[in-house]
Amino acid sequence: MFGQQTDPSRTEDATPKRRNKHRDEGNVPKSQELGKIVSLVGGLVALYAWMGQMSEEIKAIFRMFLGHAWEFEVNARNVYALAFELSVNLARILLPVLLFLGFLAWLSQRIQVGRLWTTKIFKFKWGRFNLLRGLKQMFLSPQTVLRALKSLFFALILSLIPGYMIYREYQNFLPMYYASAEGVGMYMLDTGLRLTMFALLPIVAITVFDVWQSRYAYNESIKMTKNEVKDERKQAEGDPVIKNKQRQKMMQVIAKRMLQDVPKADVVITNPTHIAVALRYNSEEAPAPVVLAKGVDHIAEKIKEVAREHRIPIRENVPLARALYNAVDIGEMIPEELYKAVAAVLASIWKLKPNVKRM
Repeated sequence: MFGQQTDPSRTEDATPKRRNKHRDEGNVPKSQELGKIVSLVGGLVALYAWMGQMSEEIKAIFRMFLGHAWEFEVNARNVYALAFELSVNLARILLPVLLFLGFLAWLSQRIQVGRLWTTKIFKFKWGRFNLLRGLKQMFLSPQTVLRALKSLFFALILSLIPGYMIYREYQNFLPMYYASAEGVGMYMLDTGLRLTMFALLPIVAITVFDVWQSRYAYNESIKMTKNEVKDERKQAEGDPVIKNKQRQKMMQVIAKRMLQDVPKADVVITNPTHIAVALRYNSEEAPAPVVLAKGVDHIAEKIKEVAREHRIPIRENVPLARALYNAVDIGEMIPEELYKAVAAVLASIWKLKPNVKRM
C-alpha cells in the first residue's frame, strides 16, 4: 500500500511526544486535494449567491461603456481613467468571491492541521540538497506514483465528463441560433452547472481517499521501534537506576533528620528488631503524642542506637509498634484509638521518672 512503512523494525505507533516533535517541526498530515475541493465547492456556492449582484454590476458596466461610446475621446488620459474605473468595478464584483475562496482555503488547512506556527521549516538543512535522494523521491517514490495516478484520474474526469455532456447536448446547439442572448446565457450556465456537478462526484471520492491516504502515510512514516518507545518512556519516567539512587539519597536525608529528632523523644517503641517508633508528648506542643521518627530494619537499629546514646527509654510492644508504624506518619499525632496503649507505655516510664511531665 502507498505510504506503508518500509522498515520492518518500526512497528510501534508514534507516541504523543514524537507526534508533538514532528508537529513543532511543521511535519503534519495534510491533503492538498481537500483544499481544492473545498475551494471548488465554495466557489460554486459563492457564485450562486453572488450571481444576481454580479449580473447587475456587469450590466451597469456595459451600459456605461456602450451608452457613451460615441462620446469617448481616445487619448492617454481617458484610456488610463477608463482602465482604472474598469479595474475598480471588476474588483468590486470579484473581490467578495475571491476573499470567500481565500477564507475557505485557510479553513481547510486549519481543519487538517489545527493551530500551528513554526519557523523550523525554514531552518537550513544540507539533506535538502541531496540530488540523488531528490531524484529518487521524484521518480521512484510510491508517493510520486500515487500523485501521478491522481493527476491521471483528474485528467480523465475533466476530459470524459465534458465530452459526454457535449455529446448529450449537441442536439440543443442548433436551436440556440434562434434564442436570445439571455436565453443562451441561461443555457450555458445551466449546462455548466450540471457539468460541474457530474465532475464533482468522482473528485470528492478522490479527495476522501487522499485525506485518508495522507494520514495513513504520515502515521506510518513516524512509527517507532520498540527500543525507541522504551527509551522515550525512560526519559519521561526517569531512568530506574537514577531514580533508585535519588530515592536512596532522599531516604538518607529523611533518616538523618529523623535521627536528629530522636533525642527529643520520650520513648521508643519496638517490634522488637524490625520496627522502631520514637514518640514525644508535650501538652504545650500538641494535645496528643507525636511520632518523631520511625523505621524498619537498619533504620530501626539506628533509632534504637541513638535512643541508647541519649538514654531514651526503649519499650518492646509488637502490636503497638506495628500499628504506629502503619497508621502514623512522621510529624503527626497518634490516632485516638491508640491513646490508651501509648498512655500505658508512657505511664510505666513516668513511674520510674516521677519528675517527667505527665500526659
